[in-house]
Amino acid sequence: HERLEQLELLADVHRDGQRLDAILFGAIGSPEFDHDPKAKVRPEQGLLKLRKELGLFANIRPVKTFSSIVHLSPLKEEIIRNVDFVVFRELTGGIYFGKKEIKDEGKTASDLCEYTEFEILRIAKLAFESAGTRRKKLALVDKANVLETSRLWRKTVTELSKNYPDVQLELIYVDNAAMKLIQNPSSFDVILTENMFGDILTDEASVISGSLGLMPSASIGAGVSLYEPVHGSYPEAAGKGIANPVGAILSAAMMLVHSFGMKREAAMIEQAVMETLSSGTVTKDLDPKDYYSTSEVGDTIASMIVNKTAESV
Repeated sequence: HERLEQLELLADVHRDGQRLDAILFGAIGSPEFDHDPKAKVRPEQGLLKLRKELGLFANIRPVKTFSSIVHLSPLKEEIIRNVDFVVFRELTGGIYFGKKEIKDEGKTASDLCEYTEFEILRIAKLAFESAGTRRKKLALVDKANVLETSRLWRKTVTELSKNYPDVQLELIYVDNAAMKLIQNPSSFDVILTENMFGDILTDEASVISGSLGLMPSASIGAGVSLYEPVHGSYPEAAGKGIANPVGAILSAAMMLVHSFGMKREAAMIEQAVMETLSSGTVTKDLDPKDYYSTSEVGDTIASMIVNKTAESV
């Protein structure tokens, strides 16, 4: 309850006009809420409200493999080597924010999935612009064979693609995309999709790099942006020093680029992370037998950044 109040307070601060430059966010969630369908208040309510109040409509999640630890992934090395794509997930619409209803004395439940053309266009433009700076390939993931919202996505994005003739647009159903992420992930460059599909597919994609703890994300809006690791709160690791800090550290690097234009500094962080992983300094999620603590991994990355800074002076 205290955590939820803090999140609501942050949303109120923004709404009252006290603008922030950026937000570096941790993780929320607890089994006491996750496994209790009767819980009236959940931490995720605060997170959803925060996204809505701050207008964070685009969640950007890069997915790439680190050559030094590809052998730690449960997938075959030849499949995941050199994977480098980014997912643009719509974050403030769809079924998570639609009308929710319980009736027939609790025996019937419904969640409304709704999208407008405006909501689709604003994130689709960002995805096309990103594809234009990469390998010029964009995959729209939907379920247009059965969902009206997906048909609107497909119609809107196809029409918008005419403004980006250099970008190849692929239309792919979400079930096919889920298989392709495991069978041939290197075929993707930029993935664009709606809220729930993006939530599920990015968690699946975390397996490619070897751990959910490696993945950063940026949530972009018209004003302030929020940066956070993709993973949840991981309460099972509390006090044990086994949580992976890399996702949070790389989220800070994304913050430096997107909110402050500090590309050089961000590159130093990313290089320090790669060198740390290459040295075998990894947490338990990556190597259950020969691992280092959360603080040891973080201190190693920090030391490398300090040393590189000293060398450049």
